[in-house]
Amino acid sequence: MITDRGLETSQARYRDHGDSTKFYARRNCIVSTATSRLDNFDVQDDCSRLVSTLFFKQFLKRPFQIASIVPSSKALVERVASKMDLSQPRVIAEYGPGEGVHSREIARRMCPDSNLLLFELDRAFARDLERQFAGDRRVHVIHGDAASLPHELKRHGIDSCDYILSGIPFSILKIEKKRALLQKTYDALAPGGSFIIYQVTNELKQHATHFERAESEYFLQNIPPMFITVFQKAPPLDRHERRPLPGVDFSFSAHRSA
Repeated sequence: MITDRGLETSQARYRDHGDSTKFYARRNCIVSTATSRLDNFDVQDDCSRLVSTLFFKQFLKRPFQIASIVPSSKALVERVASKMDLSQPRVIAEYGPGEGVHSREIARRMCPDSNLLLFELDRAFARDLERQFAGDRRVHVIHGDAASLPHELKRHGIDSCDYILSGIPFSILKIEKKRALLQKTYDALAPGGSFIIYQVTNELKQHATHFERAESEYFLQNIPPMFITVFQKAPPLDRHERRPLPGVDFSFSAHRSA
């Protein structure tokens, strides 16, 4: 069976060797296989809705940048959102929102005084996100690299983030860029804040040593299954200061549908 885990590995391998011919042949095979899997999947209403023309088109154009050929499932979106307590004003940043399936759920849950910063490198996705959230002053779409987070926080007059969410394929980033982004992410979080990722591999845990706590679950209700990992920055020592944000379950589990 060919999965996006294989695609991500191929991305890293052929990027490093500068040989894209083999990767594109493998990508075409993955696209064909995944389409067949979607056709035979029980929850057709969910998956068929998620496979949009824009997402598929952008994957074909930039497979090294877009980690999956389909957006996250509704079940994964809800599970990731459940890791955040959005009942109070929060600042949330999202790396690589793509079509905005996670962004829309976060915006739906967060309160009026919250802020959501969306960092999207792909111009077509960024334009589409701007269109989706044109009437929502809480949402700021940044067409640029996630590494610009400190600058964007300062530009918007924001001190720090409560939550940072990422679906970008960290495993294909060069080690220097990966570690630099992790450091900026850690520095941008408020004490007690959380960095939440959903990835087909769990290799980032060995690099994210900045964080005091990190726990994962393997979520099966997605194509492909995903590791959801929550990294938490230590809360202040003073008990009168800000406490850890609720909503984080620090237990490893494999989540299956009932």
